[in-house]
Amino acid sequence: MKKDFITSNKVDMSEYTKALELIEKSRYILIITHVNPDPDSIGSALALSNLFHENKIKHKVYNVSSDLPQNLDFIPRFEKITDQLPAFFDLAISVDCGTYKRLGFELDPSIPLINFDHHKSNNKFGTVNIVDPMKSSTAELVYEFFKHNGLYITKNSATALYVGIYDDTLAFSLARCDEITFEKINFLVECGASPSDIANKLLRRDSLAKYRIIPKVLESLELFKEGEVASIIAKEEWFKQTGAHNRDCEDALDMVMSIAIVKIAFFVRVVNGVSRVSLRSKGKIDVSSIAGHFGGGGHFNAAGCTLDMLDVEKAKNIVLKEILEVYK
Repeated sequence: MKKDFITSNKVDMSEYTKALELIEKSRYILIITHVNPDPDSIGSALALSNLFHENKIKHKVYNVSSDLPQNLDFIPRFEKITDQLPAFFDLAISVDCGTYKRLGFELDPSIPLINFDHHKSNNKFGTVNIVDPMKSSTAELVYEFFKHNGLYITKNSATALYVGIYDDTLAFSLARCDEITFEKINFLVECGASPSDIANKLLRRDSLAKYRIIPKVLESLELFKEGEVASIIAKEEWFKQTGAHNRDCEDALDMVMSIAIVKIAFFVRVVNGVSRVSLRSKGKIDVSSIAGHFGGGGHFNAAGCTLDMLDVEKAKNIVLKEILEVYK
């Protein structure tokens, strides 16, 4: 592979080195994005895909569903993501999968797996595990894989990595985004990533349906514990009435978290036949422990889980009870 002018001085068999060795001896690679993929998962996958494409390494980027966030269609090779598993692959790479079930299918245990992730819930299920919950994003870990191994970061891969870091840090606003993260972002810009172009593509291409469903979601707002705990829901009929996609209302939770008095907020909506719960918090409230109670996971201030039911009101009350038990 073409090497960058900056190389790592490490020569020990780190996980980054082991990952590259597996990649170099494989014949066909499957890159796996998680169920309901977000920009970090897709950006991380496409950064690797562009690297492999440029070096003529055979591979596919896979997601269990064909329902992808179309606002990411500007990332090079986005159109190559498929929901069809190849007949043969001898190496798998998962990106941003906080638990094994987030792959969306059962992987043949004889196939080695490189596990790139930054979730506290990750139990290092891979053959090689590049997992660090202290990192801002999985894209930041993929960046470190490039840099450790002296791999050249092209404009295409830089764009993909920038998108992953930008989105998973909520535009660099979360505490896990530190000065080292900004050094990496600066280097990605030097490699060709355009901050203004990326921000415009991510922030200024909303659907009209989004502005029809968000008022309905915000109307469902309920406050508890003198306003410090907040809940919102989205009913299935609202999506039918507005023509909105479930992703169109994701900003509603961040809007609720912007209310000064709110310390913890959660959002319940039906996705793929189950109630999907997104949780956010400010300060020292660990919502990943609440998500973990329901088999989910995530980060200290941002986490999620699912409840196997279609009644979002019932799901809301179940989660609220757990939050109020923790938040006494």
